Amino acid sequence: MWMRAVKIFLFFLMVGNGLYAQTDIPSKSPIEIIVIDSYITPETPHKFLLSFFTSERSISKIILMKKTTLEISNTYTEDHKIEIDLSKMDVHNSLFYQISATDSSGNITNSEVLEANLPVGIEISGDQDPGLFSICLGAVIFTIPSPTAVSLNGVNHWSLNKEIPIVNFYSAGYNYPSGYIGLEYSHIFDTDRRNYLRLGYKQIIQIPVIEYFAPGVGAFTDLNGYNGLSAELSIGLFQIQNVFTLYTRYRYNFQTINGGREFHELSIGLYSNFFSLNL
Repeated sequence: MWMRAVKIFLFFLMVGNGLYAQTDIPSKSPIEIIVIDSYITPETPHKFLLSFFTSERSISKIILMKKTTLEISNTYTEDHKIEIDLSKMDVHNSLFYQISATDSSGNITNSEVLEANLPVGIEISGDQDPGLFSICLGAVIFTIPSPTAVSLNGVNHWSLNKEIPIVNFYSAGYNYPSGYIGLEYSHIFDTDRRNYLRLGYKQIIQIPVIEYFAPGVGAFTDLNGYNGLSAELSIGLFQIQNVFTLYTRYRYNFQTINGGREFHELSIGLYSNFFSLNL
């Protein structure tokens, strides 16, 4: 009789554990949304390009600026892409958006609010009209030269430099070009060789907290037989009116011939690429 009671107790204990295990099944994990590309094209008409993968075959949509919802994929897939014309929208500095994915079981996953920054120097408005004054003011600011401290043969000099980016190279997702070719004129005061023409390439690497740092190389000449090479590092500090970036730069200049002179430069200036050719 006692053994029978023990068996009945163990039976109910096993059944209870089985029911508990069945009710303790965790809920289905959310769909993973992996963004591959998210950027706004610098060319007009400006477009927002977005592509992403989902861990489950899903249909998807996008919510722009918390008010406009657009369909991305209306069939179940893991690969999602959309291209959105922004010419009818008002976008200042950044475009905020959220991705929503729904799997075949009806489970919905919403991403966090994501951000795509406008390329430097661009502001999109449905009725955008910059005005002649704004254009002229921007052109005047653009022509301001960079004050530079020069150390030449142990003697300190002052210099004025002006660099013009002539060709920009853009990569997906970048708000600055990934690199650019620039033409520059330099005038050093109170020295025997005062005027220099430079051609160089800078590679822009965006980093948190500040805007970017940009290592670069170049060649220079005074058009009178004094030629050399240079290596430099620029640091973009912050943007001004989303058009100009204040930067500081160190540059080392040297001649490749034996006994050639070398000199150092430390400058501060404004960078902008809106007069450049974008590739």
